[in-house]
Amino acid sequence: LFAIGLAGALSRRNAIVVLIGIELMLNAANLNLIAFWRYGPNPEALEGVIFVIFSIGIAAAEAAVGLGLIITVYRHFKSTSVEGFDELKG
Repeated sequence: LFAIGLAGALSRRNAIVVLIGIELMLNAANLNLIAFWRYGPNPEALEGVIFVIFSIGIAAAEAAVGLGLIITVYRHFKSTSVEGFDELKG
């Protein structure tokens, strides 16, 4: 799952698809955290679940900020192509 997200984030030129690839990578990390928690030495403690809930909150904030940036860039350039983002450098 992580490799699919990485390939999607690196090979695409559309900013929305890149954002979806990043979300896939975060979901793969969440699956690993849950698996390591469940099959770890102390599954009664909820450290893995707490890490995943924190990670989901970070992913939601990242998606909101990312979509806001993509909408702003689209309004300015009328395109969601990642190649136009280098013109934003100050």
